[in-house]
Amino acid sequence: MKNIFKLIIASVFVSILFVACNNDADRDWTTPEASFKLNDTSLGAENVLYKTMSNNPFTLVWESIGSGEYKVELSSTSDFTKKVELGKSSENSFTTTIGNLNAKLLQLNFSPFTSQLVYIRITKDSEISNTISFGVKVYPVDGPIITAPTNGGTITLNSADQSAIATTITWNDYSNYGSPVTYTVEIAKKGSTTFSSLGVVTNSKSLAISNKDLNTAALTAGGIVNTEGEFDFRVTAKTSFSTPAIELKSAIVTAKMKPYQVDYPDFFLVGAASAVSWNATGSQKLYKHDNISEIYTYLQPENFRFLGQQDWNPLNYSIDDSRTDAEKRYFKTVSSNVEFGDHENMKFTGTAGIYHVVINADFGVKSLTATATAGVWDIPNLYLVGSLQGWNAGAAEQFNSLGNGKFEMIRQIPDNAEFKFLGQQDWSGKEWGNIGKDNIGNTGYLGINDANGNIKFSGGDNFYTITVDLKMGTYKLVKL
Repeated sequence: MKNIFKLIIASVFVSILFVACNNDADRDWTTPEASFKLNDTSLGAENVLYKTMSNNPFTLVWESIGSGEYKVELSSTSDFTKKVELGKSSENSFTTTIGNLNAKLLQLNFSPFTSQLVYIRITKDSEISNTISFGVKVYPVDGPIITAPTNGGTITLNSADQSAIATTITWNDYSNYGSPVTYTVEIAKKGSTTFSSLGVVTNSKSLAISNKDLNTAALTAGGIVNTEGEFDFRVTAKTSFSTPAIELKSAIVTAKMKPYQVDYPDFFLVGAASAVSWNATGSQKLYKHDNISEIYTYLQPENFRFLGQQDWNPLNYSIDDSRTDAEKRYFKTVSSNVEFGDHENMKFTGTAGIYHVVINADFGVKSLTATATAGVWDIPNLYLVGSLQGWNAGAAEQFNSLGNGKFEMIRQIPDNAEFKFLGQQDWSGKEWGNIGKDNIGNTGYLGINDANGNIKFSGGDNFYTITVDLKMGTYKLVKL
């Protein structure tokens, strides 16, 4: 009898264990377990929101799990795959307005006057509450409602593909304008009142923005390279259907972004048209700042090209306006004095002389211009002037001429000295300085007349050999 009783108990235990295993197998383990309790709201199962209620309070209360920041999240789905942040609290309660609740639901694409379930939960670090839900009908508001990006969301910028779409700003608009509507999408650093335009569309409710354009806008707005920051977005609707014109702005949506440093390519000039001929190892490096590379240098009517290094491999740049934007080793736009040469070279067709060569290296848009400043390299004398003589051009010191636009001088240079080069002992004629404006160093690029700044030297109070090459567009100081 005892043995039969033991068998019955064992059978019941196995059955319970089997059911429990099945229940575990059926559970959705991708949904996190609630670790603290969110109380039900005072709202009922079905709620209709009205604009007259916009200032009424909406309160949530939950179980306290210690100090820290709680986040209140809304979603249109129970798994919170699409959500917005209603707000934050350092207490175990949160109060906002019905107007704010309505606005966030519109951001989640809730349609006015249509009943839909909203799901609410509270998060704190890795802790998460249970979810409550109720039916709600939202009311429309005047002006656009941004639906992407979501408030508190993150936009990831991809520096590897400048032309790819970083994000698409989308919005709803329930206003009846009665005519074509232009929408201006703007960005600002969080909290700033100075917005700049990301783009304008007409009768559309979305704007796609490339990595390059959004990164540039973020940096212009005050973002810091490789540092995540918060940026405000807004959309302004405008129509001229009435007088005065109707102009309505959306509520601001804030998203996080980490701007990146754009790594524009280097360019080296080589070829029979240049001062170095076809010597790749001696090719002339252009001065690079942001997306611009430039130099004041000699050109004559002959073939040339640009390299990406002082070697023939791997990068060579030529000209081909039939190439697509994705093919980045070709110039799509060139100046009128440059044309196709032989063997995919470019050919310079202007008169021999000094030219301001400028490359706009924006990805997929590379352009090349060469503007004449002819004859300024072929002068008999060159003079040094600056803080060394109290900027007295009449006391400027003469260089030794080495010929072919090259000059040299040995002189003691005090620390923190500033100077320039003159073609005469006065300020009325030719003048060279640093194309980099405020660059400091013992090697630099020459800018001519208005396109130059003082050369600012910081190398100690020593004797130096100063070499100026007007034909190559460079200067150099070498300590003795």
